[in-house]
Amino acid sequence: MKNIKNLLRNLEVLSGSFSDFHTDDVPETPHELFINWLYIAIREDILEPHAMTISTVDHDGYPDARVLILKNIDDNGWYFATSSESRKGQQLAEQSKVALTFYWPTLGKQVRIRGTAVETGSERSSADFLERSEMARAAAMIAKQSNLLLNKEELDNAFDQKIDIIKSNPDLVYPQWKLYCVHANQVEFWQGNTARKHTRLQYRLHNNQWTHELLWP
Repeated sequence: MKNIKNLLRNLEVLSGSFSDFHTDDVPETPHELFINWLYIAIREDILEPHAMTISTVDHDGYPDARVLILKNIDDNGWYFATSSESRKGQQLAEQSKVALTFYWPTLGKQVRIRGTAVETGSERSSADFLERSEMARAAAMIAKQSNLLLNKEELDNAFDQKIDIIKSNPDLVYPQWKLYCVHANQVEFWQGNTARKHTRLQYRLHNNQWTHELLWP
C-alpha cells in the first residue's frame, strides 16, 4: 500500500497524439458538436462511446455517480432510461438537476453536460423498454436494484422467473421504467493536450439562445 502513490504518479496520462480543436467555426448548438464528436469516437473504434457518467444528488445532498448508456440525442437533449424505483430514479424524483460526463481517453476528449432530467412520458418509456434485450428487461423487472443480495442463487432464480414471464408475454412493459431527456443549460467540450494547453469550449443557454466562449484550462 505504501507504494501506491508512486505507482499512480508513474502511470501515463494524456498519452497519444491528439487532434487540434478548432473553435473558430463550431456549430451554433452543443448538440450538433456533440454528435460530431460522437461520430469521431465511433469511427475510431472507441469502446462503448455511448457510455456516460450520470451524477445525481440524494436527499442529504451527497452526489451519486454511475455509468449509464446514452439512448439518443436530438435538439431537445440527451436521453437515458432507468427505473423510477431505482436509487437514481428516486433521487431524480426529488431533485431533477443532473450532470452527464463523457470521456474518450484515446481521443483526449471530454464532454460535461449540466441540466434537468425530464420524463418523456409513458409511450416513449414503454417503447424504450421493449427495445431492450430480454435479460435487460428481466433485470429491470426484478426491481431490487441496490437492495441487499443474500446469495447468487437468489439472483439467478429471480432472473429465471422474469425471463419466463417475458417469454410468455413479450409485449409486457414494466410501468416503472422511465425514459428521461436531459435538457442542458451548460455544455463544455474539453480537448486534451499533451503539453497541458487544453482547449475548453463552453456553451451556455440564455433566453433560449446558445452562446459559447473559451475557458482557461
